[in-house]
Amino acid sequence: MTRHAVRGRLVWFTDDPATAGAEAVRDIADGAVVIEGAVIRAVGPAAEVLTPDIAVAHYPEALILPGLIDTHIHYAQTRVIGSYGAQLLDWLTRYTFPAERRFADPAHCASVARFFLAELFRNGTTAAVVYPTVHGHSVDALCGAAEAQGMRLIAGKIMMDDGPEGLRDTAESGYRESKALIERWHGRGRIGYAVTPRFAVTSSRAQLEAAGALLAEHPGCWLQTHLSENRAEIQTVAERFPEARDYLDVYDRAGLLGPRSLFGHCIHLSAAERQRLSETGSVAVFCPTSNLFIGSGLFDLRTMRDAACPVRVALATDVGGGTSYSLIRTAAEGYKVLQLQGQSWPALEAFYAMTLGNARALGLEAEIGTLQGGAHADLVVLEPGATPALAHRLEAIDDDTLDERLFALMTMGDDRAVAATYVAGRQVHTRTG
Repeated sequence: MTRHAVRGRLVWFTDDPATAGAEAVRDIADGAVVIEGAVIRAVGPAAEVLTPDIAVAHYPEALILPGLIDTHIHYAQTRVIGSYGAQLLDWLTRYTFPAERRFADPAHCASVARFFLAELFRNGTTAAVVYPTVHGHSVDALCGAAEAQGMRLIAGKIMMDDGPEGLRDTAESGYRESKALIERWHGRGRIGYAVTPRFAVTSSRAQLEAAGALLAEHPGCWLQTHLSENRAEIQTVAERFPEARDYLDVYDRAGLLGPRSLFGHCIHLSAAERQRLSETGSVAVFCPTSNLFIGSGLFDLRTMRDAACPVRVALATDVGGGTSYSLIRTAAEGYKVLQLQGQSWPALEAFYAMTLGNARALGLEAEIGTLQGGAHADLVVLEPGATPALAHRLEAIDDDTLDERLFALMTMGDDRAVAATYVAGRQVHTRTG
């Protein structure tokens, strides 16, 4: 295979800066990532790893990071992003469910899948955990589009046997169709499957147990659902499942907790629920822009990091309740969410979350979220001075102060800062203009 390289200032992480400090950060001022096929073969100072036979894409003013990873996003909601004036349950009824009914048409699924992946790449996202719809062909369209791009994608058919008309399966059909999709897609190329009961509001006890059976039969799959996003949602779940101790216990009784289980939102958790998430290694997914936009509440990162009961945390955009496809914009809103609670979030910790942190949450840290040799060559090229306002701000910052430069980029940057995106060694986006 021929080799090529991407050259610029390399930044990646070997651990969480929140616990490991500066030792967790790798920063090479003039570095290069040498790519062979889909894989990183060498990384280091450009003078040491480049040879005359290697074609080089050089970005002298840019930062080169591992591609960004989104751990909770709805591809069927791209046309409801920014819908006005509703909280969660009303928002689903007024906007989301009508949009998702359109996915009964396979041609619509294919069209939206193409737009969705292009938008991710434009924002520097190279891997994602995605909610399609209740329609099996919505999974086929998305996974097929991702496979064609060589992208790491995890997705699964939504299971909703208590869903609205036109978006309803049964416990048996949801199990059967999900099983067929697992057999068709899980482990095919870079595609993984997530068993996906939407949430306990729209799935019966029988369906949640069927989801648990799928996980037991296919332990390499992931689980994705929603948990404690909104107080009205929590009350509805309590009324539907009076035998459960709390919201999380509904899922626990069905066998849905574990280190490959991703629970979106997790805002209004009890101490007992946090304890159980911690014991099982389950992941709480922080979705700041949707939590603010839909008025759900503020995620408490400090409590999740309590040494006596630590909960694994991931970061996500949650489009279309979330208001931006950009994980950079999402992290900026996450910073504000934490500031409102007397907490803070240094940029190094936020960029760790977008890359290696999210990869670890998925158990994929050997493949994505890193620039280490042997990993897949998923990269994002960021230009900190991409806009006049950013360039003006950076004039006041020492070039060597990485955390300050990243913080300015995080708080003021967006898709315009993404100069290029590479997936499996191939450039899939380049900024124009």
